[in-house]
Amino acid sequence: MSNLFVRKATGLVRSWSVFDAFIYALFSINLITLGLYSFSQMYYFEGGMVNALIVSAIFIFFEVVVYAALIAVMPRSGGDYVWQSRILGGGVGFVLAVTGWWFILWLWVPLYGDMFRHIVLVPILGVLGLKDAALWFAGTQNGAFTASILTLAIVSLFIMLGMKTYARIQKVSFYGGMLGLLIVVVMLLMGTPETFKAGLEENAAAMFGVSGVYDATVELGAAAGAVTPFAGGALAAVFLVIPYMVFFNLWPNWGATLYGEVRGATDFKRNMAGMGWALGITTLLGIILLFAIRKTMGWEFYVQAGAAWWNYAWGLTDVAPALPVWPYPALLASFLTTNKLLQFVVVALMSLWWFGWSGTVFLSSTRVIFAAAFDRLLPESVAKLDERTGTPVNALLLMVVPSVVVAYLFNYNLFSFASLTLCSTLVIAVTFLGTTISAIILPYTKPDLYKSSPIAKYNILGIPLITVAGVIFGGFLVFLLYQWILDPNALYGIGYSINENGYKNGTSLIFMGVNYLLAALIYFGFKSYRKSKGIDLSKVQSEIPVE
Repeated sequence: MSNLFVRKATGLVRSWSVFDAFIYALFSINLITLGLYSFSQMYYFEGGMVNALIVSAIFIFFEVVVYAALIAVMPRSGGDYVWQSRILGGGVGFVLAVTGWWFILWLWVPLYGDMFRHIVLVPILGVLGLKDAALWFAGTQNGAFTASILTLAIVSLFIMLGMKTYARIQKVSFYGGMLGLLIVVVMLLMGTPETFKAGLEENAAAMFGVSGVYDATVELGAAAGAVTPFAGGALAAVFLVIPYMVFFNLWPNWGATLYGEVRGATDFKRNMAGMGWALGITTLLGIILLFAIRKTMGWEFYVQAGAAWWNYAWGLTDVAPALPVWPYPALLASFLTTNKLLQFVVVALMSLWWFGWSGTVFLSSTRVIFAAAFDRLLPESVAKLDERTGTPVNALLLMVVPSVVVAYLFNYNLFSFASLTLCSTLVIAVTFLGTTISAIILPYTKPDLYKSSPIAKYNILGIPLITVAGVIFGGFLVFLLYQWILDPNALYGIGYSINENGYKNGTSLIFMGVNYLLAALIYFGFKSYRKSKGIDLSKVQSEIPVE
């Protein structure tokens, strides 16, 4: 076996505890970054926001079961790539995992950068009285691109420091972020609509030099079609909200590619508890925060504020929002006090949700790239580790360098790149579907491996639990992919459907197609090259690497 892989063992160190993995999972479905970002965009649906949050979490729990089980069977760095290539075959595993975990994550960089400016830079600069700098980041393409470059620098530093150090950064961010969220919820629950409106007008004028914000936002939001209810709605309407909701909460398994570096990863129950608690706690916190927003800000105003911002940002109107910054609920909650120190403490603590989460954009991806290189499907230098931190440095470079180009295209909207937001979710969901199919068939195609694993004793009516969970979650993914790609109700803007404005997102389809084609070319190119050197990659991918 030693001649099949780049070396006898990967060299990665199990430096994380299951608690570290839990925090990573909780940050991966980040209520403050991805959650509030998505909620503000979901203003035109007729199904209840809370209903969609709960129903989607129920289905996503089966994802947790699938991934916790696969981790227990094969706790290897690379996750989806290793499982798919060993169960479905090398070509399928490489193309799906590399596209979903490598290429499409370049597109996530400007999204992380967008949240960095809205959740960290603009609120802190605004509270500090640096109006011009805050508005430059909030409302210009140069500001958005700069935020993406700063994101790349911060993330690269975090990952270069290694898993052990990043775990410490996560813990500080977790405890500080939770304290900030508690303060925000208490402020909202103790406030009144009257004090909020007065605080909004006073602080919008003081920080950003605008007046008449509340009434103008209501008018612009209503004109943009803001109708999404807090709760309720027909079941069919709720299910149409879910394909947008999962942009935020589909990711409790995001750390699955890292479990070769997690102690106790063969414990199925502990894996499931880590990801499951992350999903459950995030869902509960989401309901509490949305309830607090409804009580003091007013639900209609919250939805209208999101509509006013995104309707302009997406180019659907030429009327700029009355509030010239993204309506970030933590910043708006800070307007309930006139104490500048408390305002700063609130936005600074809440910014830790971004810092604790930011490394997720590349950390998981580098392990997939590393695993593929360890199988000799990429240059062997890509599998090189930094001796001090255990970081796959060259794998990180393969994420960072292309991301600069993609961030430029996205932030300046060249070739309609800014329309690709949900495409970033779709491609990863396809990867998850490949892994889910692997899980469904694992007990039947790899019976010896399955029977010797810790999950073999879990069955439902004689059917392996991993298969049952896989069928349920797989069906959910098929529903999502149908809605995104065919988009019969023209709700998501990334598929074939043409909406009332005659818009069809051809750029999204082309971008996805090019990514899959590139992955296939790399796979078959390296397979041919290795064969010419006397290495049969089919034999490599039939073995499970030693960590």
